[in-house]
Amino acid sequence: MAKFVRNVGLALSGIGLAIRTQRHMQIHCVAAVIVVGLGLFLSLDAIRWSLIVFAIGLVVSAELINTAIEQAVDLASPERHPLAKAAKDVAAGAVLAAALVAITIGLLILGPPLLALFS
Repeated sequence: MAKFVRNVGLALSGIGLAIRTQRHMQIHCVAAVIVVGLGLFLSLDAIRWSLIVFAIGLVVSAELINTAIEQAVDLASPERHPLAKAAKDVAAGAVLAAALVAITIGLLILGPPLLALFS
């Protein structure tokens, strides 16, 4: 059990490091807070909340993996190399794909009730 608690602590430390050092992670966190605030304001049901939580988790997870890949590539290949660039570009592409899915989910869930409020 102590090892599990230690591992959770290390994982949380990694998340904290990413939030403190990665601008895009900070942007994702601000977006998540805004979306959660809108969800609370609109009193979303459990199914819609589950989709919102999934979308946020997808983007945050992709950004964490991207950060880990970028750090490992920088360590392994401090000089510019086409394969290092390819690895970083593909990892960034994964974040973009996740963000586009999250934006789509957000628009589908939050768009109609927000439009109804302002119509």
